[in-house]
Order: sequence, then structure tokens, then C-alpha cells
Amino acid sequence: MTVSFYNHDAPKQTAHVSINSDLLRQAKAEKINLSQTVEKLLATAIRDKKRQEWLDNSCDAIEEYRQFVEKNGCFGDALRCF
Repeated sequence: MTVSFYNHDAPKQTAHVSINSDLLRQAKAEKINLSQTVEKLLATAIRDKKRQEWLDNSCDAIEEYRQFVEKNGCFGDALRCF
């Protein structure tokens, strides 16, 4: 299951960017859709940044839980039949 972190139906907005002229030339020659490519790369970069921020903010809680499980076992351990 993938959870989206942005509105895929949001309207498109014009943005002016500067791109290396050789890369732009090659992208046009290869018929690469710049808008689609940049949108995918931005989504990936934002997702990765949000993931890292979550990990940074949750690091202490994750470590505390790991230590709790190490000491006390996992919820449901007593109910397991294996």
C-alpha cells in the first residue's frame, strides 16, 4: 500500500527553471517529457527528505521500544504456539 503525500489532482503550475543546455538538448532529442520527469524526481526527493526527517524525529522512540522488547519481549509472545 502506497500512501501519497501530495495531491495528484492538484492543478499544474508553470515554473521557470534553469537547466544545463546540453542536458536539455539531449532530453528533447530523446523525447523526454521534462514536466513529468521533474515531477517524479521532485516527488522522490520530497518523499526521501520526509522519510529521513521522520527517522530523525523517531530515532529515540524506536530505540526505546527496541530496548523494551529486548527486556520484556514482544506483545503476544505468551500467546504464540510456536
